[in-house]
Amino acid sequence: MEATADLDFAVRLLAATPTHESRDPQLLRQWARCADGFGASLPRVEFTSTVVERADGLQQGLLARYRSRPTPTVELFTDTLAAAEELVDRRGWRHWYPPGSLRAAALAHETVHERLHHGPERLALKRELGHVLLRCGRLRWYGHVAGAEEVAAHAYARTVCGLGRSPLLLTAALAEVFTQKDTHREK
Repeated sequence: MEATADLDFAVRLLAATPTHESRDPQLLRQWARCADGFGASLPRVEFTSTVVERADGLQQGLLARYRSRPTPTVELFTDTLAAAEELVDRRGWRHWYPPGSLRAAALAHETVHERLHHGPERLALKRELGHVLLRCGRLRWYGHVAGAEEVAAHAYARTVCGLGRSPLLLTAALAEVFTQKDTHREK
């Protein structure tokens, strides 16, 4: 898993997203590269959402989640965060994810979701991706690329938290661990 490039994890994320099943792999790679570059280049902003800690993330397969209503809130799932910290130690990845960086990365990741939900970056990401749905003369309507916001959020978190690898590696590793546990339970 460590040998897989961060961009390849981003491509896998897009490929596994509904609506992309029959997309050209090179187009998915192009979108992944654009979304990653977009997220990595976003200027650092202050985290302003309310944080609510919960302990049921493992059940839901979530480490953090942004909610815009009734007020901007990030739900941080402490059980999943603890599992991620344990996994980093067990795999020897502490040099990529220093102590405390996983919580900071989760909050930074959700900050991008807030920015893409409320700010002008939403249209900027669409333009960066270049997925044109309709042209009328010089006017263009850009389409949404499912999963691209997720790739951008991971790239932003990697950059602003100074991580050695994208949180996408950790997400894939966590998914692998919990898929294996579910498989063992079924037997």
